[in-house]
Amino acid sequence: MSALLELEGVTRRFGGLRAVSNVTLAVPVGEVVGLIGPNGAGKTTLVNVITGVHPASEGTVRFAGADITRLKPYQAARRGIARTFQIVQPFSGLSVLENVAAAAMFAGGAAYGDAANDEAMQHLRFVGLGEVANKSAASLTLAMRKRLEFAKGLAMRPKLLLLDEVNAGLNLNEVEAALELIRAIAARGVTVLIIEHLMKVVLSLCSRIVVLHHGELIAAGAPQAIIEDPRVIEAYLGRRYSRAQAGSNG
Repeated sequence: MSALLELEGVTRRFGGLRAVSNVTLAVPVGEVVGLIGPNGAGKTTLVNVITGVHPASEGTVRFAGADITRLKPYQAARRGIARTFQIVQPFSGLSVLENVAAAAMFAGGAAYGDAANDEAMQHLRFVGLGEVANKSAASLTLAMRKRLEFAKGLAMRPKLLLLDEVNAGLNLNEVEAALELIRAIAARGVTVLIIEHLMKVVLSLCSRIVVLHHGELIAAGAPQAIIEDPRVIEAYLGRRYSRAQAGSNG
């Protein structure tokens, strides 16, 4: 299967610090890929490089075959790269509907006015927020704000959706609902790259996992291979988790 996103030798420096170091990877079209690693491993920085927030200091980022290494965030968005943020900050002065319509007009190519609102409403119904469309975004619960992030991302008509800790702060039922939503998005043909700390989520959702540690790519492959990789166990999972997994599979 061809790669939608390709990184070759990507490095990002902040002064003397290498937050991301010589990362080479490919995200195939139509897959859900997990990006894991300890806090400070460089996961969000890598997403920022992909989306143009922090351009790569070295290396190349390609999307759908085109070099996007030096694109600005709005240019990357208009090519079909959407993202959610770990800290959810909707436009609090706007309604739920207006938040999504803004994304549809800015990056999704929707016409202004009724056309944008109609499209926004479709996305809100899809994520389960149709009934609160006219409420203030500031009034939403955390779980609903997370769903609003999904709707805003979908309004950008993405080919690639980057999800940064979308389950952080959610309870078990809310996490299960979010998982179903991500599967439904993937079923629409959207490629997904998800940063996630909950291994249960990663293992149930992802066809492939990428592991960062100290900014370096230390492993990439199928979920079972990743959780058995000694480097991943040492850097992130821990031996207790590995033994527990072995016991559950025995």
